Amino acid sequence: MKKVFTLATLMFALVLTTSVSAQDFSGIDKSPMDMAAYPTDYKVSEKAVRIIYGRPQLKGRSMEELAPTGKVWRTGANEAPEITFYKDVKFGGKDVKAGTYSLFTIPGADEWTVILNKNLNQWGSYFYDEASDVARVTVPNGSDDASLEEFSIAFKEANDGAQLVMGWDKTRVAVPITM
Repeated sequence: MKKVFTLATLMFALVLTTSVSAQDFSGIDKSPMDMAAYPTDYKVSEKAVRIIYGRPQLKGRSMEELAPTGKVWRTGANEAPEITFYKDVKFGGKDVKAGTYSLFTIPGADEWTVILNKNLNQWGSYFYDEASDVARVTVPNGSDDASLEEFSIAFKEANDGAQLVMGWDKTRVAVPITM
């Protein structure tokens, strides 16, 4: 009787194990999620700001096709990026309280409008609500000789804080953040 019980238990465990290992997983996202933080040194645990965003790729398409001039863009791929300030800052000269915000942009030929919005968990810019904007800043649109296939965000050290730098193709946009 004891052998039958042990054999039945073993068979039951084997069935459960087989069904768990047969789980399907999705493939790698074509626009993977990435994160940037400031200070950028990994040895500094107390960050001032962090952003989580999706990284679309050009893949033979134009930037204008993916981030149209004059239209609100989710600033990356998939969900709108979420930027967290761990202390009060000036974002492009505008006072911003510590907290987490969605980041949107309106690309332009000569300048970009960079938007912090209080509504989180937004897919794309389909439900963007201007009434929920916390800050809107306009910054010049720069360029670089090097082309970036993947949309990228990084923080760069500045005299009184940092710059949030966005780059894609040959376009570069920087927003000053004063701490």
